[in-house]
Amino acid sequence: MADLQEYKCPCCGGAIQFDSALQKMKCPYCDTEFEMETLKEYDAELKNDTEDDMQWETAAGSKWSEGETDGLRTYICESCGGEIIGDETMAATMCPYCDNPVVVMKQFSGMLRPDCVIPFQLDKTAAKEAFKRHLLKKRLLPKVFKEEAHIDEIKGIYVPFWLFDTDVQANIRYRATRVRSYSDARYIYTETSYFSVLRGGRIGFDRVPVDGSTKMADDLMESLEPYDFRGAVDFQTAYLAGYLADKYDVDAQQSSGRANERIKHSTERAFANTVTGYATAVPESSNIHLSNGRSSYALYPVWLLHTTWNGQMYTFAMNGQTGKFVGNLPVDKKAATRWFFGLAGICSAVAYGGAWLLWLLGIL
Repeated sequence: MADLQEYKCPCCGGAIQFDSALQKMKCPYCDTEFEMETLKEYDAELKNDTEDDMQWETAAGSKWSEGETDGLRTYICESCGGEIIGDETMAATMCPYCDNPVVVMKQFSGMLRPDCVIPFQLDKTAAKEAFKRHLLKKRLLPKVFKEEAHIDEIKGIYVPFWLFDTDVQANIRYRATRVRSYSDARYIYTETSYFSVLRGGRIGFDRVPVDGSTKMADDLMESLEPYDFRGAVDFQTAYLAGYLADKYDVDAQQSSGRANERIKHSTERAFANTVTGYATAVPESSNIHLSNGRSSYALYPVWLLHTTWNGQMYTFAMNGQTGKFVGNLPVDKKAATRWFFGLAGICSAVAYGGAWLLWLLGIL
């Protein structure tokens, strides 16, 4: 089997790629469009490909040290012959010489096949515009950052996700309080009553996502949620053409711990919302039991953007389906100080005005 798979245009021979706007494969050279169904036979034909046996021997160079090449992979672009270097999790990329999209078919051998994929709905231009909008109306953002900020790198990548379905039976006990105040001619009294509040019931979870790549920060990926799973389709490698893609390096079993954390937190929050009418409600014990647990493997679309300012790199991400944009920004310390003291002044004025009003009413 060939290491790299390119989808060639039968009209002009150029490399075709998935167009997020058309939801079809399109040749960027002759503008020919192809329905996704017509490319399904490609995946079946890949099994019949044979691998070239072209070994060369050379005395040039020196041997790598032990462990120095761990995780390093090299491939040859079938369009221009250029060498593509990547790591062991790279599953789709662009040739750095001819810019043709390629899918690293060998990376899928021995790995689970994705059950589904949410195709990109938004292109690179939309990601750039979202970055500009992200900088607007940020009062504490340094002005020079707005003026000088430029995108060092932007890439569309399919991120591997494990999706967890489960039913939850939960029993949670809360220690709750109610507070009542009253007074007489001499004292103000506060009475606190304590209650033991029990909550039990069932709740279901569908497709709780956990990213399966150690390259992606969990908090960054979770900030891009939610994805609309109604846009998911059966997986075809053709969807990867024109984008980067990682295969998972954290399997479903290893990801289940993060899924359990999210499910437990969401369950406790949902049950806590039913404990009303109390001043405080603190959980004392929690028993959560999972049943009918299932997991599936999906690829979700993400645009990653990087910019460097004052020697520090800032990473931003955009949901390639919905356009939700997240990322941290630098803070103008002088503007933040002015804002803090201005807010403090307003609070002081409000407090003074409130005390003056109470004095007029004879309460103080």
